[in-house]
Amino acid sequence: MSEAKSVKIHYDVIGDDFDRAGEASASLKRMLQKIGVPADIIRRISIGTYEAEMNVIIHAGGGQIDVEIYPEETAVNISDQGPGIPDIKLALQEGWSTASDDVRQMGFGAGMGLPNMVKCSDDFDIQSTVGTGTNIMMKFKHISEDL
Repeated sequence: MSEAKSVKIHYDVIGDDFDRAGEASASLKRMLQKIGVPADIIRRISIGTYEAEMNVIIHAGGGQIDVEIYPEETAVNISDQGPGIPDIKLALQEGWSTASDDVRQMGFGAGMGLPNMVKCSDDFDIQSTVGTGTNIMMKFKHISEDL
């Protein structure tokens, strides 16, 4: 990362709070629009962040999203103290989910969260320990495909 100035944003995400689900990613989207990040980049950042936010709400009982916006990229770090992911390789497969039937009835839990985060980000890292929690880092370069 460059030593250029950055904008730092912190969001607390409350577990099982489906009424506020998506607020962090929507707020970040508005901030990126004000800064002038290209629309196609904002779309990818918004999708990746929304998927992470929903996973924290659904699976982890809450957590944090910390964002740092640089001129050339946006870094999104998600952390929780949830149950952790026993098999990350399996969790990264499209369609695999541990969501409850109640969550599925609300239209969530299709098993696309982590795969979408990987697809949308330019750099993705996940670390998880069962019984301790999960940390995800996504980076998005501000180079527009529309140029």
